[in-house]
Amino acid sequence: MALAFTSFDAASAEEAAGKPVAAVDQLPQGQDVSGTVIELAGWVVAAKDSQGYPFAVIDKAAAQILVFGGDGRLRGAAPGLFGSAIGDHAAPGVAGLALREIPGRDRTTPAGRFVGGFGPSIDAGRVLWVDYDSAVSIHPTATGVPAEKRPERLASPSPDDNRVTHGCINVSPEFYEQVIRPTFERGGVFYILPDATPMEETFPEFAQSLATKQRNGGRRARAARK
Repeated sequence: MALAFTSFDAASAEEAAGKPVAAVDQLPQGQDVSGTVIELAGWVVAAKDSQGYPFAVIDKAAAQILVFGGDGRLRGAAPGLFGSAIGDHAAPGVAGLALREIPGRDRTTPAGRFVGGFGPSIDAGRVLWVDYDSAVSIHPTATGVPAEKRPERLASPSPDDNRVTHGCINVSPEFYEQVIRPTFERGGVFYILPDATPMEETFPEFAQSLATKQRNGGRRARAARK
C-alpha cells in the first residue's frame, strides 16, 4: 500500500487508526502518494473535520483517490479520471447543461471541501453526489464513448492521461463496489486538491495548521543549535 496510517505524524490520527486493516490498493505499482495528501488526511482525522463521517482525499494532479472510514482508517486507494479541463471552479450554470453542451473549457472538477451523498439523478439513477450544485459525482467508469478510452486511461500507470471526463470523477467498477459504495452509503466528506488555486484559499484551516506546525518546527531547530 502506497500510504500507511503510520505515516501520519499526528498522534490522534494514529490513535484513531487502531490496528491495521486490509485496504484495497489499486494504485499503480511504485506510485507514491504526495506529502500534501498525507498531511491533509492526517489533519482531517486530528481536527475531526469530517465530524465522524467517512471521507476521501482526491488528488487531481496525481489522479488518485484515497478513501477513509468514519473511524479514520484507510479503506482504499485507487486511480481516478477527472475533468478534461484544468481548473478549480465550476462554471456558472454548468449543472443545468447536457453533457454535449458543456464547453471544453468548463469541463472542470472543482476543488474544495464538499459534503455529499447518494441521491437521484435525471439520467443515471441513484448516484453518489460529491457536489450536487455543480453536478459532480463519483461513478464507475463505463465504456461510454469508445474513442475516449476511459478504461484504458484508468488502467494506465501514468496520471497524465486521466483528464477526460466532463467534470465527474470515475473509478474502476471494482473499486466503486468494494470501497466507494459501502463507505459512503450514508454520505461523507470529499476533499479535492486544487490544480492551481492556492491551498490557503482552498483549505484555509488546514493551511493555517500546516503553517503553524512548520513555524514551530523551525523554532525547535533553531533552539537545538544553541
